Amino acid sequence: MTLDIRCISDRPDLLGESPVWDADNGWLYWVDGVSRLVRRWEPARGTFREWQTPSMVGSVALGRGNSVVVGLAEGIYSLDLDSGGLTPLMRPEPVDPLVRFNDGKTDRQGRFLCGSMGIHADPRGTLWRIDAKGRSDSFAGGIRISNALCFSPDGATMYFADSLDRTIRAYPYGADGVGEPTTLVDTAQWNSGPDGATVDSDGCLWVCLIQVGKIARITPGGSLDRMIDAPVDLPSSVAFGGDGMATLFVTSIKDSGSGRAISKHPDGGRLFAIAGLGVHGIPEARFGRSESGDNRTEAA
Repeated sequence: MTLDIRCISDRPDLLGESPVWDADNGWLYWVDGVSRLVRRWEPARGTFREWQTPSMVGSVALGRGNSVVVGLAEGIYSLDLDSGGLTPLMRPEPVDPLVRFNDGKTDRQGRFLCGSMGIHADPRGTLWRIDAKGRSDSFAGGIRISNALCFSPDGATMYFADSLDRTIRAYPYGADGVGEPTTLVDTAQWNSGPDGATVDSDGCLWVCLIQVGKIARITPGGSLDRMIDAPVDLPSSVAFGGDGMATLFVTSIKDSGSGRAISKHPDGGRLFAIAGLGVHGIPEARFGRSESGDNRTEAA
């Protein structure tokens, strides 16, 4: 299989993360956490836009109207893309200065989930969930570095990892709440913890193995289907998008700011597109809107 790999971004990010494809508009969003930027690529025009945030940004998800949802260091906000203004959606109280929000994604019902982490990778983090009515709950505490958050095509399974555990876990996920997790796969066998992840239409999980510069495709049963070389040494997250949702977009790291991840590759921190994989992804739900296209936000 011959892959077509292209560098997309106009400049490197320090900490590129959280790519998400806006299928309604044909745009790709992602963040540069250390530079405190939400970024957008508009391929039809060949242009880039960006929005500054007041604190470190860990993740971005599609919002309603002309907005996105962002996980900033201290809480979850709606970012108005016209004005650049922020509206708080959820802030844990009291604010812990040693904790920040990291990886986040909407579930198939349009609720936003975001995991926090200790800024020194100590076990202070929690996985939070918020809906469009402002209701929130939390689970999966004691997290050091929250990552690999994504959902099966039917929304019945949530995947999540603490990167330092080197284990991706599968959680039963539905109207009755979040069930007890089972181990999907132990990534220690590939000498890496898991970073960002997404699923394809077959239900397979694509995950960045940041310590070895690889991207793995894992079946719903936990078997390795294939392993590909990432375009750079520190791939951080992935998302499907483009025509037919058949392109895998890959963010990467130049310098994470923590001393844990500094790229030695000349293109470290760039955004890449990989075509020719022979699979396609699933559009992500907007916050407050389920995949069926209605505006209901169900409580679990």
